[in-house]
Amino acid sequence: MQETKGFTLIELMIVITIMSIIAAIALPSLLRTRMTANEGSAIGSMRTISSAQQQFQSAAIMPFPSGMGQYAPDVATLAAQVPPFIDPVLGGGNKQGFNFTTVGGGVDGGPSFVANGVPLAPGASGNRAFFADESGLITYAAGAGPAGPGDNAVQ
Repeated sequence: MQETKGFTLIELMIVITIMSIIAAIALPSLLRTRMTANEGSAIGSMRTISSAQQQFQSAAIMPFPSGMGQYAPDVATLAAQVPPFIDPVLGGGNKQGFNFTTVGGGVDGGPSFVANGVPLAPGASGNRAFFADESGLITYAAGAGPAGPGDNAVQ
């Protein structure tokens, strides 16, 4: 009688099937966890942009025409200062699946800014878009569109 060593084809197929079932169960949970982490990072980035805008406004950075009291026109300006107000990755506009923008300006002569964080791939990199302004309040809206000041506040 000949003795066989190793696994049969049926045994290997059973193991592969079991591993596929386990992967199919774990993958959606992994994707939800990743989106949650991306959104948490986006909220942190929005806080960073908001704080950096407040610091920029109080620092009287030149060559901006009005000097003291003006907010930075974009995220690249916040990252280009010496020392920078935000890190260069965030200053590039994209970080962890989100696109970040900020616009400094004024309404009726008063200084103001708005900042937005929008998922690059809605449903994959995040399910919520974020908004911040000079009040420091961060709001969110579900979906791909930008959030606004009237949306739900981040808790």
